[in-house]
Amino acid sequence: MYIIKVKGKAKIPDYIQLRDDNFVLVAYFRADRPLKNMEKYGLAGKEEALSSLIASLPFGKLQKLEL
Repeated sequence: MYIIKVKGKAKIPDYIQLRDDNFVLVAYFRADRPLKNMEKYGLAGKEEALSSLIASLPFGKLQKLEL
């Protein structure tokens, strides 16, 4: 699975994209909202690690998600 942080403009907030190994979009959510329903994506119990990763992610750089 891969993760990318997308920079918003003006009134559009920053977003996070989660993509599978074929780069198909799996999840798309706001970067500033609390993470919920992570068990749908196989990330249950990893919310704290994922939120700290999101805070440190650079914008526009696709990275392999390894938690």
